[in-house]
Amino acid sequence: MNSDTRKLLEAVQQGAMSVDEALLAIKKEPFADIGYAKVDMHRGIRQGAAEVIYGAGKTAAQMIGIVGVMRQHGQKTILITRLSPESAAEIAAVYPLDYRAEARCGIIGDLPEPDGIGRIVVATGGTSDIPVAEEAALTAEVHGNRVLRLYDVGVAGLHRTLHHMDDIMSASVIIAIAGMEGALASVIGGLADCPVIAVPTSVGYGASFGGVSALLSMLNSCASGVSVVNIDNGFGAGYLASMINHMEVKNEDPVSGLRHGRCRGYADGGPAGAAAPAGGFCGTAQRPGDSRRDLSPGESGKVRHHRHPHHRDGGRPYRG
Repeated sequence: MNSDTRKLLEAVQQGAMSVDEALLAIKKEPFADIGYAKVDMHRGIRQGAAEVIYGAGKTAAQMIGIVGVMRQHGQKTILITRLSPESAAEIAAVYPLDYRAEARCGIIGDLPEPDGIGRIVVATGGTSDIPVAEEAALTAEVHGNRVLRLYDVGVAGLHRTLHHMDDIMSASVIIAIAGMEGALASVIGGLADCPVIAVPTSVGYGASFGGVSALLSMLNSCASGVSVVNIDNGFGAGYLASMINHMEVKNEDPVSGLRHGRCRGYADGGPAGAAAPAGGFCGTAQRPGDSRRDLSPGESGKVRHHRHPHHRDGGRPYRG
């Protein structure tokens, strides 16, 4: 939430402004029109995450102008994707830019403290997939997530994948990135009990058709819980993973029928709408990122609710 919006809400709270006056002020300027761009200043309010700058096709001067508007409206951390080294150098002369060449991303401002419900795992089939993976990982980190990178764990040496079983089975979300035939997503999808986001890459020889082969393989995965984003779209995968990792149980209002509220979990599957212990998940009081397998011997056989918070009444049970 930017500082101007916070001031408006505080004014309403203190009685210095009416609700209608505040609503009019919020609606008045939902975007900043700077000619070559209409910068969406309300995206953070609507979606929980501010606008990200796609650098390809934009001049350095245009990106500098967009960054200036975003900073004026209180955005502390700004991500620029698909940013060339040349444009990065020009932007860095105006704003403090942390340029990550491998990911082709630039970050202005500090990374936020992670506040997701668990950990995102980013896995690649090969070293050649790392540029896409780094774009995904940085996107997730900019949006407040803890990220574990597992690189070069493809199916050509399946023992490399199996070596990281603990990391795979304790993840909140997994991003599986691969080119060639794209088999990694299906393998991980068959091992993990969390959502798997598959990213096909353009890595491969002629018949890979620039990533189309991996894309079609991933779309036809027989593993449940695998979804696919576009070829080389590390940003899309990282953003979606962050959304999943920040989802909360929403309680239904008996009058309006709308679902609202904040409940990331409650011990032993309490009633819907029960207050959650700090850092707890549905059915456990574990810390974010703890594995569901970390149950005490006395809890063996006890029904524990699934850690992912996209259910209303406990979701899938987990038996220790």
